[in-house]
Amino acid sequence: MVNLTLSEDETMLVDSARGFLDDASPIEKFRELRDAGKAYNPELWKQMADLGWTGVLVPEDQGGIDMGHTAANLLASEMGKTLVSSPFISTAVVAATALRHSRDNPRATEALSGIAAGDVTYGLAIDEGSKHSPECTVMEAKKVGNGFELSGNKTFVVDGANANRLLVLARTGDGDALTLFDIPADREGIKRTSQNMIDARDSANIDFENVDATGEDIIGTVDRAMDVLKPALAAGQAALSAEMVGLSSGAFGMTVGYLQQRKQFGILIGQFQALQHRAAHLWSEIEITASTILNAGRLLDEDPENAELAVSLAKARANQTAKLAVMEGVQMHGGIGMTDAFDMGFFMKRARVAQEWLGDYGYHAEKIAQAKGY
Repeated sequence: MVNLTLSEDETMLVDSARGFLDDASPIEKFRELRDAGKAYNPELWKQMADLGWTGVLVPEDQGGIDMGHTAANLLASEMGKTLVSSPFISTAVVAATALRHSRDNPRATEALSGIAAGDVTYGLAIDEGSKHSPECTVMEAKKVGNGFELSGNKTFVVDGANANRLLVLARTGDGDALTLFDIPADREGIKRTSQNMIDARDSANIDFENVDATGEDIIGTVDRAMDVLKPALAAGQAALSAEMVGLSSGAFGMTVGYLQQRKQFGILIGQFQALQHRAAHLWSEIEITASTILNAGRLLDEDPENAELAVSLAKARANQTAKLAVMEGVQMHGGIGMTDAFDMGFFMKRARVAQEWLGDYGYHAEKIAQAKGY
């Protein structure tokens, strides 16, 4: 039976994270970054590294704190409450998990140390179309001498505009023959085009033209990328789900605060029973989703081979819960909820992007249905 209560250490982690983020990165800081055209604050990233957050999944002998996926999810959830912009999921979660599966490669060991120190960030060059579908990768890595040449393009490369390294998925043969590469973002033949995301998240489209890759650039084994990428993506999907439930909680708190202040006909609108029912329903949905995410984190830590279904359930529910939270938030705020002058619109935009990243509701619902034999 999975334990769905937080340990004393986990509770302390949540409390310390909330205290730090309320001071260092409230929602006002997100607005300042957006207005300045910045994807994230490098100084905040270094502070997170000093706290050990960037090394939450990095082994201690590489400078990390190695607290596990549940801890990573708790941090992501707290970040979601104030829409913290950082490469945490792509770098400290997905890249760190992938690199851990290739620790016999000196490059991977060095990169893990860089992640823990806050010196290395990664962009995820995985997808090529409008939807998450790594298995359908077309980009080719052609065998040339003792190495490869990568040619093709990647879309929706989250954190790809500012990252100094890229995780690149490319086809090295027919069928399931895919290989994962760890490539410096400034290598010759790589062209990055920054994309303006509606939620101000860092993203890019990236073109690869005859980009050289050596054996040292390979993460895992040639033709067997999914051995490494599958657990890495699962870790990222769980952490993103946690960010989304944090986002939902942040939107809920903002909405309840508004219900307790706004008056109509001389009465606080929070006294209207219909709005009370809607708020109670949203709170219940958030709590249920938070439990599915805690369950996914526990399984990733304790039984990773059997965590896939739990992770897809968490992401599917997080997608729907975040959608409900921001829609209800906007509805209960009225017209002001859609204006840029009010912060609720930020939550809606972040939720919309997060719904698509690493698999939308349909992608994960299909995985659940297949696992159940439908």
